[in-house]
Amino acid sequence: MPAAPTPSDARSARDAHVGPHGLQTRLIHAAEAANQTPAVAPPIFQTSTYRLRTPEEGAELASAIAPATFYTRYGSPNEKQVEALLAELEGTEAALAVGSGMAAITVALFSSVRAGDHVVAQRTHYTSALTLLTDTLPRYGVETTLVDQTDTAAFARAMRPNTRVVYTESPTNPTMDLTDLRAVAAIAHEAGALAITDNTFASPYNQRPIELGCDLVVHSATKYLNGHADVTAGAVMGSRARIDDAWEYLRLYGAVLHPFEAWLLRRGLLTYPLRMAAHNRNGLEVARFLEGHPAVARVHYPGLESHPQHALARAQMSGGFGGMLSFEMRDGYDAAYRAIGRTKVCVLAVSLGGVETLITHPASMVHTHQSAAQRDEAGISPGLVRLSVGIEDVADITADLDQALAGGGRDG
Repeated sequence: MPAAPTPSDARSARDAHVGPHGLQTRLIHAAEAANQTPAVAPPIFQTSTYRLRTPEEGAELASAIAPATFYTRYGSPNEKQVEALLAELEGTEAALAVGSGMAAITVALFSSVRAGDHVVAQRTHYTSALTLLTDTLPRYGVETTLVDQTDTAAFARAMRPNTRVVYTESPTNPTMDLTDLRAVAAIAHEAGALAITDNTFASPYNQRPIELGCDLVVHSATKYLNGHADVTAGAVMGSRARIDDAWEYLRLYGAVLHPFEAWLLRRGLLTYPLRMAAHNRNGLEVARFLEGHPAVARVHYPGLESHPQHALARAQMSGGFGGMLSFEMRDGYDAAYRAIGRTKVCVLAVSLGGVETLITHPASMVHTHQSAAQRDEAGISPGLVRLSVGIEDVADITADLDQALAGGGRDG
């Protein structure tokens, strides 16, 4: 069995173009230029507005793009500090920190399309993103065509003269299907469209969409980037010009990331590479454990050789395969429901990417806004369980899953 990429392999591949310092060092020090105080841990600028020294300064800041010390809806020093780290992670010119992952998706899409435009997207997306694509955008005169993300040629067939965005997510939530990001970005660019992708599940530690040709990358920073289940935040990364366009939309719609949340997100990012290495190790070991369990019919995890797109995963997820996986219970819905109610270490909760392992039932707890037919089309079966593997001792995670799948635990 081929070995998974190691953290050192991933770092050397990612960091070759940035000089002598590795990712962990850069994250600790990259925001220093934005910290205009002598404090090693920057203060929280808990203010909604800033004193202006002269009327001329006020006029200048009011017309500027994303000023840090004018009005907190426009930006804050804490936001600038975290944006420096976010751009560092994805290797982009600029980043925009916003109030949630859905705010990031909305800002990226709405700043890139107008009435009469067309979007090509996947059939499987995070549930709220799918609603935005299929219900909300059409109300503003933007049509969306959904395709099978595992069929690269389907993206090319769906392109139209008015296609302005190809929107992807890889791996997908919760089925862990992959999109060939390099190929799809090339299809978008050939048609004069932007390639925008959601990199939340993979995270930039494992996958670098900008290097694969994508124009904008979005994240729910609530997840792996913060990593501690105590912040709701989002991020958009890309060129300075595109981030400036996104900020103009943000200024109007107000999805601001407030100073305290920005401060917490920055603190979470300081340990990001350490956490991701642990998520990668634990995720692969738990996936292998589940694949051999008699109660489990199938495991969806790109790091397994049994995953139908494992070769693509190894090609574009250069740092590892993350901590997200899902698995099908052999006895369907009832077995899945019993299992998620019996765990002790694995926390029954939605969301993902934190230090703690989270378990949930997508059909009833995450994708409830889709119809049964839409869930079936997206591969979300009644017996599917989603697991966000945390950084606990992996033996404790597998032992907990073993007893839950066998029928022990809270109600056993």
